[in-house]
Amino acid sequence: MQPHPYTQQSIELLTQMIGIPSISREEEQVADRIYAFLLEAGLRPVRKGNNIWVHHPGNQPDRSTILLNSHVDTVRPASGWKSDPFEAIAEGDRLTGLGSNDAGASVVSLLAAFRRLSEKTQPCNFIFAATAEEEISGQNGLAAILEELGPVDLAVVGEPTGMNMAVAEKGLMVIDGLVTGKTGHAARNEGVNAIYKALPIIEWFRNTRMPLESDFLGPVKMTVTGVEAGTQHNVVPDTCRFVVDVRVNEHYTNAELFSWIEQQVPCELKARSFRLNSSSVSLDHPIVKRGEALGLRKFGSPTTSDQALMPFSSVKIGPGDSARSHTPNEYILLSEIEKGVEVYFKLLDQLNIHALDA
Repeated sequence: MQPHPYTQQSIELLTQMIGIPSISREEEQVADRIYAFLLEAGLRPVRKGNNIWVHHPGNQPDRSTILLNSHVDTVRPASGWKSDPFEAIAEGDRLTGLGSNDAGASVVSLLAAFRRLSEKTQPCNFIFAATAEEEISGQNGLAAILEELGPVDLAVVGEPTGMNMAVAEKGLMVIDGLVTGKTGHAARNEGVNAIYKALPIIEWFRNTRMPLESDFLGPVKMTVTGVEAGTQHNVVPDTCRFVVDVRVNEHYTNAELFSWIEQQVPCELKARSFRLNSSSVSLDHPIVKRGEALGLRKFGSPTTSDQALMPFSSVKIGPGDSARSHTPNEYILLSEIEKGVEVYFKLLDQLNIHALDA
């Protein structure tokens, strides 16, 4: 069976997107192409920076609004590519190229579904948005247009999940720690070794378990990922710096977790940002119930996406496999895109989320 014309057009758009380098902060040309595609499709896109969005033609101010969002930026190509990462290579069902899986397939699948949804009257408003700087959690991506979009009640975030539905996502907080000692000669019993002072603190991060765990995300996970100390072999170091990667479940905000950690740890700590909080959606939400009816598996995602920036309910779902992301020879299956469009459409068609429709 031939795919829906909108699906075929979206696949053609994806091949063009792969051929346009769109590393984070360098998405201008791919945004140009998406903007032009939307105009060619008879839609009225809006642009701010390298972010493009378009409203469902039948949107009404008294209805709930659902945002369909994915990102157009990619990481830099890893070593080991067997072909040009910026060339779309089609081999049977497989389409290889940088950004094909993460998250170009989600962008074009959401767009095809959006166009199909727009052909009939819906109980909810829809906005499609292709945004920048997701891979670096940049200020000029989704965060820059949230106010421009107007009130949003629910977001469907496109990321490669095998079309399973992430109903919760871990947040991310990075902490820089500094332990101070006193310099001295290593040959004599002098100084206070900052490395030795840091060891029990590092062990604390390794062994501490927060009391509230999540059914889908499990416990908060704290991992020391970098240590720096000492400049000479014969000098007792007076400073030891370390980095902690903290993956936060939905029971804690980044700010309140950091405040508690500060009270427990006897050294200087600084959080790089509190922006990327955990997110979740009620299991009683209509979109979750619709997903269950379609047989979609619910899960908690350990990876961070633009969901972390959304102050409203969201789910993460998209074609492809997260394990392919950021790897050489990244690919998507055309059949995965076709399935993705169909699942998105069935998930959202005539969905009433009741936020403003009482």
